Amino acid sequence: MPSEGRCWETLQALRSSSKGRLCYHRDWLLRGEDVLEECLTPPKLSSYSGWVVDHVLPYTQENLAASETSSSSGSTSALDQPSFVPRSPVQSAAFSPASLTAPDGVKGKQESQYTESKASQSSSGISVEGCIRMYELVHRMRGTEGLRQWQEEQEQKVRALSEMASEQLKRFDELKMLKQHKEFQELQEVMERSTREALGYQEKLKAEHHHRAKILNLKLREAEQQRLRKEEQERLRKEEGQGRLRNLYALQEEVLQLNQRLEASASSASSLLRDPLQIDLAAFRTRGNQLCSLISGIIRTTSESGYPTAENQAEAERALQEMRDLCTGLGQEISRACRDKRQEEEEARPKLQESQMQQGLGAAPQAPGPGQSPGRTQSGGLQVKVQESTRQWYQQLQDAAAQCVLAFEGLTSSKDTQTKKIKMDLQKAATIPVSQISTIAGSKLKEIFDKIHSLLSGKSLQSGGHYVSITQNPQGLDFVQYKLAEKFVKQGEEEVASHHEAAFPIAVVASGIWELHPRVGDLILAHLHKKCPYSVPFYPAFREGMALEDYQRMLGYQVKESKVEQQDNFLKRMSGMIRLYAAIIQLRWPYGNQQASHPHGLSHGWRWLAQVVNMEPLSDVTATILFDFLEVCGHALGKQYQAQFWKMVLLIKEEYLLRIEAVTSSGQMGSFIRLKQFLEKCLQHKEIPVPKGFLTSSFWRS
Repeated sequence: MPSEGRCWETLQALRSSSKGRLCYHRDWLLRGEDVLEECLTPPKLSSYSGWVVDHVLPYTQENLAASETSSSSGSTSALDQPSFVPRSPVQSAAFSPASLTAPDGVKGKQESQYTESKASQSSSGISVEGCIRMYELVHRMRGTEGLRQWQEEQEQKVRALSEMASEQLKRFDELKMLKQHKEFQELQEVMERSTREALGYQEKLKAEHHHRAKILNLKLREAEQQRLRKEEQERLRKEEGQGRLRNLYALQEEVLQLNQRLEASASSASSLLRDPLQIDLAAFRTRGNQLCSLISGIIRTTSESGYPTAENQAEAERALQEMRDLCTGLGQEISRACRDKRQEEEEARPKLQESQMQQGLGAAPQAPGPGQSPGRTQSGGLQVKVQESTRQWYQQLQDAAAQCVLAFEGLTSSKDTQTKKIKMDLQKAATIPVSQISTIAGSKLKEIFDKIHSLLSGKSLQSGGHYVSITQNPQGLDFVQYKLAEKFVKQGEEEVASHHEAAFPIAVVASGIWELHPRVGDLILAHLHKKCPYSVPFYPAFREGMALEDYQRMLGYQVKESKVEQQDNFLKRMSGMIRLYAAIIQLRWPYGNQQASHPHGLSHGWRWLAQVVNMEPLSDVTATILFDFLEVCGHALGKQYQAQFWKMVLLIKEEYLLRIEAVTSSGQMGSFIRLKQFLEKCLQHKEIPVPKGFLTSSFWRS
């Protein structure tokens, strides 16, 4: 048939038709399922149908025509041919519509043929399926056998490779172990060699260390011996220095005692002898004071540098010997003068008796001439002691200060808490304003002055957050006046000593308070004279039985724990207080009563200068205080006394400087040279410049 020649196309058409999409399982016979059930389910072609069509059908096309005439023979041939492809029920069903339209007679025949064809097709399908399964089984067995052989070959290769890798690994491990063994041996040899070298080097270091230790021990012993020798030398030097210092103090004490005996002898001689020209007592006194100053200068110099040397002690011993010779010479001179006096009296007694009998009257003593300078003797010598009037004035001021202290003793010694608080508040109210004095502005200075004046006047003053008044205690006024005066002098001792310009604002406030409250001024002078006796001027004398420290305190030195302050610090303090005093005597409070006179004016400055020049100079001290006083007050004194002042300056330069130079050692010439240059410059210009820091009128407008 033409349609059977295109079986492949038919199969493709059937596959794409709705019937071809029916489910078909090739193992339905094995499961025992009914054949008719296949009609109820969608037909499904086997996956091997295409292979059958491609490989079996081309060889059976020639026998298809003969098999169509006889279905039995077709079935037999189909069973005999393993490559025969039977028709599927679907293919037979493709011609079912045509059979429906056939006549009834033919219809029965066709049905029988269809049944037979159906049976033959089922048997051929089974045979094809069997062939397919046989082929699959054979193919699977061949594949399994080939796979088994391939696996065995691969296992053999793997075993061979594993054995070869194991052998190679063994060889590698052996080589590695051999290499490690060689490296270990080499490292061990290197370590042994290094150990031997280190031991050798260590032995060498030990030998060097022992050698160096021996050298160091020798050096240490030598250094220790040297240190001990130095300590012994230092101890001996210290002992010698202390011994020399003690000897110097003993020499100074003996010199002072001899000087005191010299003064007593000179005083007794002057009272015994009517004619003082018989003995030059002033020369003896001057030389005695110079020797005392020399000893004091040696002690000050050695105390600053350490301990005195043998040369210092020898110089002091020479001074002592000279003082002894001086006392001996004075005694001899007094004895000779007394003998001469007795002889003259014996010779003049007859003549005196005749004169008395004739005239009945004795000759009156001649008064000193008006041209004789006060304080100078007829021999031209200078005073050693202060004038009696000045000494009495000094003593009155010290007595007044002592009485003031006794007046407020109850306030200071009270144990009451309230009284102590009042005392502290009053002290702060009195001292703090003085500490605030500066050259900032005149208005500020006036506020400070008003505050101090209000406190002294009994008004309440705010201090420390509360009000204070001297009326809170009956002794409050005495206490405030004393502390205020003490603070003014302390400012001169400390502030003015460091800043010379500060003397003028402090002095103008002190002068104004002094004018309104005279007792404060007296207390200021008392404190000033006590701390700086050269402001009197007053040179305290060493009295028999007086301790050396007490005498040094009288001279103005600060002595703490038996140690005297340095000379530079001492001169600095004295300079500050002299400058404050020189500023006070020339300044007045500008807002006070200008009609009244200054309570302690320039006349006192002229008196001070004249008395200093008429006294024997002290080494280093006299030159310092003269320079400070003239630098601060010289301009005002020149304007006040004019020609008389310049005569005084000329006298100081031509005569008094020589006396200062005579008592000044070579190491203390600084103050002397400064004073000399200052006087020469002033005499050259005939003017003493206005002191630096002087308060001008513009200051009070600030």
